[in-house]
Amino acid sequence: MGQFAGTIEIDVERCIKCGKCVQVCPSEIMVRDPQTREIHLQQVEHCIGCGHCVDVCPTDSVIHSSFPPETVHAIDYAQMPTPEQVMLLLKSRRSNRTITSRPVPGEWLEQIVEAARCAPTASNSRQVGFTLITDPEQLRQIGEYTVEVFDGLRRVFDNRVAKALCGAWLPGLYRYIPTFRRLRRAQSAGKDPILRRATALLVIHTPKSNRFGCEDANLAYQNASLMAQSLGVSQVYMGFIISAIKQDRKGRLVQLLGVDGKPQAIMALGIPAFRYPKYVDR
Repeated sequence: MGQFAGTIEIDVERCIKCGKCVQVCPSEIMVRDPQTREIHLQQVEHCIGCGHCVDVCPTDSVIHSSFPPETVHAIDYAQMPTPEQVMLLLKSRRSNRTITSRPVPGEWLEQIVEAARCAPTASNSRQVGFTLITDPEQLRQIGEYTVEVFDGLRRVFDNRVAKALCGAWLPGLYRYIPTFRRLRRAQSAGKDPILRRATALLVIHTPKSNRFGCEDANLAYQNASLMAQSLGVSQVYMGFIISAIKQDRKGRLVQLLGVDGKPQAIMALGIPAFRYPKYVDR
């Protein structure tokens, strides 16, 4: 993350010297004079643009070039969901694979992506990208090629020597051979064992150089998943595609996904045939 090139000022006429900005700034840019209690700035170039100082100030005294007034919004805590409502949302979330052919409304997809964008990132790097795929032909190719990648692994493991080595040294991988066979049979029968006929894929990706790309992307995924659940949209983690990408030396899957960077998490989205009326303790 490069040095901050914007500006930060303290409006001394409005400032009530409460020191909240000092307490929340992760880069320790805000400091308070122990005698006068006035707020001063130091090493502004270290600002990571998190906005904590702007959000916490009760008198709008922090003037930050990255956050003009139209981007700052008051919080009405009375509108917050209750803890019981949040817990119900969490416990009722399921990977509902009964996906219908009805497309997810565009405004719902936008809400899901916006929820993902709101997730925190390490050092506020904001280096997480989002690609939505809704083209049926592109979705079909992604599902088919994923099965092809695993079927290629299956053929390798079916070799007698490879089977003996994998069974002894890679038991965790070898136990998936029956699954790879099942995927191929389902694909050959005209089913969609990977995407489950999802009408949209949300690919969450980061630059390859991002040290915390996986962590950042999966925080975003969780936000998107819960928003989808609240909208009544099926959301299924595409672990098979992520695993296939790691095995695909040709990089064909990344090309099919059409992303610039490293896919870190992928979510299949669709309208379910029904919703679960209950949840079990887990």
